[in-house]
Amino acid sequence: MSKPTATWKGKERDLNKPFGSLRNRLSGSSGRADQTRSDGTHPRLFLECKHTQHSTALNTLYRKTAAMAKVEGKIPVLGMTADRGPMLVVMKLSDLRRVAAELIDD
Repeated sequence: MSKPTATWKGKERDLNKPFGSLRNRLSGSSGRADQTRSDGTHPRLFLECKHTQHSTALNTLYRKTAAMAKVEGKIPVLGMTADRGPMLVVMKLSDLRRVAAELIDD
């Protein structure tokens, strides 16, 4: 079942807005080697937005983490990794600025 176009296009716009970039029309399907396949026009970030109704990370892991964080008055940040894979971070986009402020130099 396909998603209404307005839904996924809107989510791509939502991802781009805080970074000052625009949704890239025809991303991934333009077929031009001189154009980015990113969902955004940002010059340094490759922005990719996936919209789905069913996601284990979102529906189960993140929501459980968010519930526990709420009890403690904290911002939920979910780290996910697989064997020999990178650590991926899942959080609400609206929390990104506050989470980034907590980063420390090694």
